Amino acid sequence: MRLALYQPDIPQNTGTILRLCACLDVEAHIIEPAGFPVSDRHFRRAGMDYLDQVSIVRHDSWGHFARWHTEQHLRLVLFTTKGATPYLEHRYAADDILLFGRESAGVPDDVAATADARVVIPIRPDLRSLNLAMAAAMALGEALRQTR
Repeated sequence: MRLALYQPDIPQNTGTILRLCACLDVEAHIIEPAGFPVSDRHFRRAGMDYLDQVSIVRHDSWGHFARWHTEQHLRLVLFTTKGATPYLEHRYAADDILLFGRESAGVPDDVAATADARVVIPIRPDLRSLNLAMAAAMALGEALRQTR
């Protein structure tokens, strides 16, 4: 199982997600450009000393990540508010990549089109979205429950 962040905007969310990946022994991928430097103090504070314990793969662009993903023959599962399948109904595989978009904008349509599955975490219709770190924890928890 892998978790990928597409051009993350908020350093605290990214640090928290990397801490989650460290604790659950899940490889993390960051697709650049990020909206902050990895030296950001908020990023470091949220990740605490767990950042040294997580396997982080950085991709300098979506193109680089897309080539890597295709060469590895891995399934890409996009979490999006525009998804049709509720995340609890999706069947995960142990080598899936769970992809999350930018906090401010999600992913562009061309990125969404490459996903093998587009799933949604259902929330109240009058609210916009969950916090990215919370969504990642929910998604990763369900995916690991199904595959481990």
